[in-house]
Parts: sequence; C-alpha cells; structure tokens
Amino acid sequence: MTTLTVSGRVAQVLSSYLTDVFGVMGNGNVYFLDAAEKLGLRFSPVRHEGAAIAAADAYYRASGRLAAGTTTYGPGYTNALTALAEAVQAQIPVVLVTGDAPSSGARPQDVDQAAIAAGLGAATFTVTRESAGSITRQAVEYALTKRTAVVIAIPYDLAALKAADEELPAPLAPTVTHDAGDLGQAARLLAGAKRPLILAGRGAHLAGAAPELRELADRLGALTAGTALALNLLQGEGYLGVAGGFGTDTAAGLMGEADVVLVAGASLSPFTMRFGHLLGPDSTVIQIDTALQPTHPRVDLFVSADVKSAAGRILRMLDCGPSGNAWRAEARRRLAEGPAHHPGADETTDGRLDPRTLATALDAVLPERRTVVQDGGHFLGWAPMYWRIPRPQDLVMVGTAYQTIGLGLASAVGAARAVEDGRTLVLASGDGGFLMGLSDLESLIGAASSAVVVIYNDAAYGAEVHQYGSQGLTEKPMLIPEVDFSGIARALGAKSAIIRSLADLSALRDWIDAGAKGTFVADCRITSSVRAPWLSEWMEASQAAKAAVAG
Repeated sequence: MTTLTVSGRVAQVLSSYLTDVFGVMGNGNVYFLDAAEKLGLRFSPVRHEGAAIAAADAYYRASGRLAAGTTTYGPGYTNALTALAEAVQAQIPVVLVTGDAPSSGARPQDVDQAAIAAGLGAATFTVTRESAGSITRQAVEYALTKRTAVVIAIPYDLAALKAADEELPAPLAPTVTHDAGDLGQAARLLAGAKRPLILAGRGAHLAGAAPELRELADRLGALTAGTALALNLLQGEGYLGVAGGFGTDTAAGLMGEADVVLVAGASLSPFTMRFGHLLGPDSTVIQIDTALQPTHPRVDLFVSADVKSAAGRILRMLDCGPSGNAWRAEARRRLAEGPAHHPGADETTDGRLDPRTLATALDAVLPERRTVVQDGGHFLGWAPMYWRIPRPQDLVMVGTAYQTIGLGLASAVGAARAVEDGRTLVLASGDGGFLMGLSDLESLIGAASSAVVVIYNDAAYGAEVHQYGSQGLTEKPMLIPEVDFSGIARALGAKSAIIRSLADLSALRDWIDAGAKGTFVADCRITSSVRAPWLSEWMEASQAAKAAVAG
C-alpha cells in the first residue's frame, strides 16, 4: 500500500468525491495542496481566503457537484468565516480543509477554530494519524447528507506525518422515506382543488423533481411558480414566473387566489412569501421537503420526503385524468392584460442610466447560453426580473441567505470552473461589493474562459441610501467615490468599457461577436434615484412590524 501522509490521506479520500479545490496556500495546508496536486485534483488559486469557500460554494450551486475550499490556520481560517456562514445558512454542501493547532496543544497564536465554526453552525472534523481517511469520509458524508458546510481540520504537527493504513467503508447510499398516509391526504386535497398552485424551490431542483411536478401540474390544471433559486424549473403552460418580490403584481395576485398550494422543496422565506401577503388566508398549504418539520406557520399539511419520490407517489394516487384549463385560461388572460415589470426610463434626473432600462438592454446583448452569478446588494433583483435565465442552476444568488455583499467575485471563480460547456459566466455586482472582493478579479480573469462582469455602479451603497438616507440620516458613509473599474480591469488583463449610455454597450457586443473569450468588465454608471420594488416591499414590511410593536 502506498505510503501517505495525513494530508495525503485527506486528499486521497476527497478525490473520490470531488475534482476541484479553491484556496490560498499557507503553512497549515501546504502539504495538503501538494498531495492534492499529485492526485490530480485541480487547484484554482484565489487571492483572499474568504474566496476559497465562496468559490467552492458557487461551484456546487452551478453544477451540483461537491468542491473544497482550503486555507491555512489562524487568520487564513478566520478570513473565510463569512463565506462559511453563507454556505451554512444557504444549506450548501461544501468542505473547508484547513490547518489547525498542533495535536499537542494550542500555541499562543492559535484560536479555538472548532468553537468558532460551531458558532456559525458548521461541524468540525479533526483528523488523526490513525483515522485521517475515515474522519474525512465522515465529514464529506455529513456535508452531503445534511446539505451543509463542514470543516476538516488538519493539526499542524500531523500534516506531514505518515498516516496509518485504513480499511475505508463504502460511501453511504442515500435513503428516501415518506409517510404514505400524508401523501394520500395531499393527493386528495390536490384532486379536489379548483385553483391549484405548485410552488417549487431549490429542493425540487436538487431532487430532479421537475418532470414529476410538471406532469402533476398538467394533470391538475395547476398554475406553477418557482422561487428565485428554482427560476424556470416548471416553465410551461400555466407558469407564473418567480414568486415573491421579483415577480409581477399580476402573477402575485393569481397566486393569492389559489385554493390549494403544493410547496415542493421551498422553505417559504419572507421574500418568497412577500412578507405574508403572497398566499390567500383561506388557501390550504401542503409542503413537501426533506426537512423534519414545516418551515413556515402557513403550512397546513407537511410531508417530510424526497420531493421527486413523493410527487411520483401522488401522481400514481390520482384517479383523475387531465383537468380542465379554465384556471389556466384565466391566468393567461390576466397575465397578458396585466402590467409587466417597469421598463425603466430613457432619462433620469442625474443623467445616469436607469438600471431597469440597462438590464433590459443587457439581456438582449449577453449570450443566450449564460450562467449568472448574483452578488448581494440593492441591484440583486434586476437579473431575475429582466434577464432570461435558461435553467435553475444558471442563477447563482449568493449572499441572500446570510445577507452579505462582496462574495460575488469569489463566487464567480467557482461558477466559472463549474461551467465548461460553452456557456458564458455573467457576474452582476454592485460597486460596493465589487470593491470588497476586488482582489479576486484577478482570480476570475485567470479561471474563466468566457466571463462578463456587470457592475451596477451608482457610487454608493444603494440599499442604505434608499433605506436610511430617505429617512434623513446622513448619506456621507453611504457614498463611494466614483471608481474607474474599467481601468482596473484593463490593468489586470481584462477587456472593459465604461457604460454611460446604451450605445456604449456596443463595446460589449463587439467582444461577444468576436468570440467572447476571456473576461469583459462593463462599468455601468447607474442612477441612485430608482428604488427596486423588492426593497420597497421590504421597507414597508419593516415599517409595519415596527408600528405593530410600538402600538
């Protein structure tokens, strides 16, 4: 048997689950990276440790395949914590391989890394010489089964020592369980519905449940919708688009009239639920999810099950043929007559671009085969509202779970490595978040074969301007001096242009027509006078909650 170090054993086991590793080299992980290279794992360097786990996270979101991030111990580890928290909150399986204090005891500079991870909700698996392989496998299986981030810690004094020989068990086979009685009740409720709605979330996409849910919708004559993370999963006859603040008021009105709602693999976040206003008070809500209990108080019947399997069982229980199309015909008429998203204005008070008009123009210019990475910020609705998103995995929304900004560039690196079928990676970012992650623009340029970076540059932290500047609070901390992102991009080797008018998009169009090779950065100068409708909705809900408490 080949002699392996502890780091080598960790890399060996990981190589049976994944092909890609992202990170920054340091004292704590140098032996691991050496072993990973010898085993053929592809290492994509990033320039800030916070990008290591964010890139691995986005790699999974874009491809459904596991990846690992890696950092050294101490400051390298703590630099990765925000991205680790985002992965935990978003329920993304991801592995962070990091150095740790020696097994003999902490040094003066060491911190309790396991305790820090526990505070974020991430489990730490510390390897030993005797069980480096089995502990690594246990960590990965935990991440995949629980859909969460885990930390594999390699004590500093063990990293280069010989690992003991181990007989490793085979990977665990996934199990699928459901309560047939509850599914029977769900089938009866859906069969008796006059205005059924099926709302799919990311869980339905990950389960591969689209064919069963689409067939179920057609059998019932149901309308369909998706969360932002399941955009277009159930596209077809009766599809209303995205549920929540990114959807149209017409679509939301139809969802509110549904008498029975099947929620498949969606957690029903406040944004999806329009802060309690999406579904009517008399609607019956059925939720099918792998969670162990309902994720929202509006749920009337909960089934803990794999969505694909459960939807197939419900289909076999239905004794009705295809339903009539009256509900769908009404929806089609009202969607055609009702207002769509605001098209934006040709002119603004400050002479800068209206982001809605810009988003519409960009949709026409960007390659149709696209995977979009969306950073957090005021602009985050423009892509799901105005851009064509081919598949659910082609919209990677980062930062929404943990309410962060600045993870966009790092996430784009991971998505770029995952997208290798001729698609163009498109990153949408704000100027504040882009500056926060700027060190990894160089990482993206090195990793992407075809990428477009769209910076919604309003020279401000736009969400704060609208939330707090509108209340009369000082805007000085909310403003950002105008940055020439185009110049920075050129210095790092990308093509770029400043977009002050729609005509300036010709530079991007020419780059795409020439083959869209490399990275193009579009520094789009937008107005701060347009407030996104999703933010207005959130502000109104917050004000109502404060008034209720005060009253």
